[in-house]
Amino acid sequence: MPKKPTTTKDTMIEGAFRLIREQGQESLTARNLASFLGCSTQPIMYQFPNMDALKDLAYQRADAFHTEYILDGEDLLEIGLRYIRFAKEEPNLFKFLFQSGRFTGLSLEDLIRAPEAAGVLSAVCAEEDLTPEDAVSFFEPLAALVHGYASLIANNAMEYDPEAIRKALITIAEGLDRK
Repeated sequence: MPKKPTTTKDTMIEGAFRLIREQGQESLTARNLASFLGCSTQPIMYQFPNMDALKDLAYQRADAFHTEYILDGEDLLEIGLRYIRFAKEEPNLFKFLFQSGRFTGLSLEDLIRAPEAAGVLSAVCAEEDLTPEDAVSFFEPLAALVHGYASLIANNAMEYDPEAIRKALITIAEGLDRK
């Protein structure tokens, strides 16, 4: 009777997520993952036709983790602040999710309307009492601002100053409310 696999597909996906989280997306190779998991590369190559397939599943895991993290905010301001704080606390995951070329060719509006952003757009609709169309228009400049802060912070190009960021987000949001 053949030996039962000790390294499952789910273990490999979770391992890929953890490896990227700790060491960055460049570290995700079959050899590095095998070393990280304490197995050979054979089970990885057996389970996945190529590393891109594994990377896609690790991306889905990272996206779910990010979504849960930011939607734990109580209101739209807190969601934005949590998005930026995520970049500070999880720079490797932030870069993997948002700076890996995955969204090349998409507009900001496309990203806001993507299924992955549905929870945030729903929060905008509810908090601001807006239709989905009006919520996209309201949210677009905020999304650009929040993502800009997060990108600068994830890449160590800006100091993380939560109070200054909070004030800037409030100022922008108040200006949008007046339109």
